[in-house]
Amino acid sequence: MTAKDSNCGDLYTLTAMNVESRLFIGHHEGGRSIDDAIELFMDVDEKREKNSQIPVFTSDNWDAFKDGLVYVYGKLKTPPYKGTGRRPDPVIVPSDDLKYAQVCKKRRNGKIVEVVQRVVFGDPDEVLEILCGDSDGKINTSYVERLNLTIRNSLARFIRRTMNESKDPVMHSRALDFIQAWYNFVKPHRSLRVEENDGRRKWRQRTPAMAEGLTDHIWSLEEMFTFRVPVQ
Repeated sequence: MTAKDSNCGDLYTLTAMNVESRLFIGHHEGGRSIDDAIELFMDVDEKREKNSQIPVFTSDNWDAFKDGLVYVYGKLKTPPYKGTGRRPDPVIVPSDDLKYAQVCKKRRNGKIVEVVQRVVFGDPDEVLEILCGDSDGKINTSYVERLNLTIRNSLARFIRRTMNESKDPVMHSRALDFIQAWYNFVKPHRSLRVEENDGRRKWRQRTPAMAEGLTDHIWSLEEMFTFRVPVQ
């Protein structure tokens, strides 16, 4: 792209995943604004069952995530009238079911010197009990960080200071779609394997899509490329 192209410049990729199944739920390419966070969470909300409970969210300490969650999962509430002046307009406040925690990493000279956990929405004790049950009392964001590393290692477009950078935002997003399908259906995840009780120590490998119940086997690349998405 030329310097006059409005699409030229930095393009950030926001990702979302289900920690339990490691399912790569969605991605959004754009800037670092509240609108970009809203786009990501709207995509996540469209893919969950409408009668299901709002998932518990975790992220780093980027404030746009907080505002985006309130926009997507918030509700209108009218502040109490104080008796003078015009009545206040309704404002968007977090839903009672919204639970969100942040992991704030403080760095000094490029090294992490402190990690602070902060519950933003929801009852702190309840949120920490849900998130820290299997992690020694710590909120864990390493899974999505590992996903981001897998994307960077698997897609040359994310390698810094090379000639492989994306030159078209549409094709960049399509490349992420391919990685998302490959990660969910083709690539087995070591932490998802289950032991088979057949008298021998044997493991059955699983992909995130298998753990989520979307398929019952590991797909080949041929199956992924030839699969026809049902028309809804």
